[in-house]
Amino acid sequence: MSRDIYVHTWPCSYYLELEKRWVPGKLLLTSCSVRFMTNKTGGFLVDFPLADIVEIKKEASHFIFGAVTILEKDRVKHWFGSLQPSRNVVFHVIEHFWREVLLSQPGAAGGASSSPVTKGEQLTGLMACSQKRLEDAARVLHFQGEQLDSIASGLDRMASDLDVADRLLTELESPSWWPFSFKFWKMPSDTELREGSSMASPKALGKEGIVIRIPVVISQRTESHVKAGRLTILVSGLEVHDSNSSLIHRFEREDVDDIKVHTRYEVSIRQRFIGKPDIAFHLISARMPEAIPILEMQFSKKIEFLEDAVMLRSPGTSSPAEKGHSLWQAASGLMDCVRPQEPSSGSQEGGPLQLQTREPLISEEDTQELRQILGRLKGLALEAKAELERQDEALDGIATAVDQTTLTVDKHTRRVRKLT
Repeated sequence: MSRDIYVHTWPCSYYLELEKRWVPGKLLLTSCSVRFMTNKTGGFLVDFPLADIVEIKKEASHFIFGAVTILEKDRVKHWFGSLQPSRNVVFHVIEHFWREVLLSQPGAAGGASSSPVTKGEQLTGLMACSQKRLEDAARVLHFQGEQLDSIASGLDRMASDLDVADRLLTELESPSWWPFSFKFWKMPSDTELREGSSMASPKALGKEGIVIRIPVVISQRTESHVKAGRLTILVSGLEVHDSNSSLIHRFEREDVDDIKVHTRYEVSIRQRFIGKPDIAFHLISARMPEAIPILEMQFSKKIEFLEDAVMLRSPGTSSPAEKGHSLWQAASGLMDCVRPQEPSSGSQEGGPLQLQTREPLISEEDTQELRQILGRLKGLALEAKAELERQDEALDGIATAVDQTTLTVDKHTRRVRKLT
């Protein structure tokens, strides 16, 4: 069914070599094939898989009119002209999906037609995708825990600094004839403070958590100018780079105003401004289905699924532990249903043997692989649950430390005002 989902359509003309004329119609791109449909009859003149493409070039017909040519394995060359909105856009998008097919499935085109995908392979692929999504959620949860740990360590340093301030204020508040002075208690030296801060700074700053990085085709403001690049989803935001790995723009997590999912391969990201133009990027990628669940998890209140992408929305928002638990229960029930049924001993005794043992829907190898994946899913869910409980305790400790720090700062502020 995914073969019939069109990534993009462009009005264009196709050159018929036998009749020596151009035929108007539409160029259709799916995730695995290229098609041309005529406007007159609505039939397909051209339909070939992306894996059969040998070369894609930008050429000119009669040295004047710009066109995109596609060469197949059997040396058949297809000419597409009058491309809208521009030849450059069509070329970059088709080239991107062609490269992704070659990189992801180097030899799948020949074997797909000979051996159909079984139910077990489909279910195994579904469970593998669920495992990858849960791993991404656990990775985000891990980086979130690191940020909470750095906040807690920062509050501990603030508490120690406030203790030093308390001793200094006590010294300043004591009368001049008081026999005890600061010499009787030892202040930590500047070198020790610098060493302590330098040791804590890498942990406090943490590392920039990269969740996923995918190649994309980038267009900004107008769809007639596109270029190849890369989208990086971080724990703290999003980054858009060009093909030379130069940063085009960085969206902090709170700067993203809305994300629109047009199709499973097209996403637009926007940051609004008052008094100046918005910053918006339109991204197309063959690997966008991998990034959409992560975007939905990080920007659940800002993401919008349009009509052609409503089926991609998750049925509900839940924690990683709940997702893993529900997956475990659902798949366990499915495994019970897949087991071959034993023939009933009491019925039809003495009669001819009926076909009571049905052939299993899933092979034994697929069943074992599914059990391994489900075991990993259960382990991930339990680890995510333990991490959530630890972070809940850390949040309670941070809230208590913030309250104590606020009270101490207010008290020291009043003491300083009395001295001045």
